[in-house]
Amino acid sequence: MRALVIIPTFNERESLPVQLAAVRASVPEVDVLVVDDGSPDGTGEWADEAAASDPQVHVMHRTSKDGLGAAYIAGFGWGLERGYDILCEMDADGSHRAQDLAAVLAGVSEPSGLAGLSIGSRWVHGGAIENWPFYREALSRGANLYVQLALGIGVRDATAGFRAYRAEVLRSIALDEVESRGYCFQIDMAWRALRAGAQVSETPITFVERTAGASKMTGDIIVEALWKVTVWGATHRWRQLTGYYRRQQRAA
Repeated sequence: MRALVIIPTFNERESLPVQLAAVRASVPEVDVLVVDDGSPDGTGEWADEAAASDPQVHVMHRTSKDGLGAAYIAGFGWGLERGYDILCEMDADGSHRAQDLAAVLAGVSEPSGLAGLSIGSRWVHGGAIENWPFYREALSRGANLYVQLALGIGVRDATAGFRAYRAEVLRSIALDEVESRGYCFQIDMAWRALRAGAQVSETPITFVERTAGASKMTGDIIVEALWKVTVWGATHRWRQLTGYYRRQQRAA
C-alpha cells in the first residue's frame, strides 16, 4: 500500500531536516509531503532543496498561515489526487518519533486489519510522554476525557496528531466542510471518521516535547476546541434523545 506522510511546517528550518532524515531512515518506502505555510525562516526553500535530491520528498507551498487543519486538508487533497492508499499526519518538530511511524502505519495497512484510522496514542497502555510539565499532561488527559464524555466515543487520545488514515475513509468525509483549526481539527476528524463508519485503532507511542522552535498551542486553539466539542456533544445527545422519543411514540 502506498503511504504518504504529510508534515506541515511554519518556521521549522531547524527541526525539519532532522525529522525528515529520521522518517526516510525509519520507513524508507514512504513518500513525504512537506506543506509549508510561507515560513519566513526559509523552511520552504530548504524543503525544495531536499525534494530536488530525493524523488520521494515533495513540497507544497501555501501563501498564508491558515492553521494546522487547513494545511492537512490541502495535503490530503494532494495525496488523494495521486492515488495514495494511506495518508499519515506527522509533526516536523520531532515530538512524533520516526521510530514509531511503522507501528502507526501498521494500524491501517495490515491486510487483516479493519481500522480506517490509526492513532499514535499517548494515553493507552504502553504510551508515554517525555519532558512534559505536569500541567500539560493534566490538560491533555482532561481534554481527552471531556471529549470521550461529550461525544460518547471510546478513543483515548482524540487530540493526538500522529495518525494515519486509509484513503477511503478520507474520501467518505466532506473535507471541504471541515473548518476546524489547530488541535480541534484532530478531534473533528476522528469524530467524522467514526460517524462515517470507520473503526479506530490506537497504537502506543512515546510523545517527546519539542526541543527546537516554539509551540503552536495558544489560548484561542484551546477555546475553539472546548466550544466546538461542547456544541457537537450537545447536538449528538439531543439527536439521541429525540430519536429515542420518536421510537417510543411509534412503539406506543
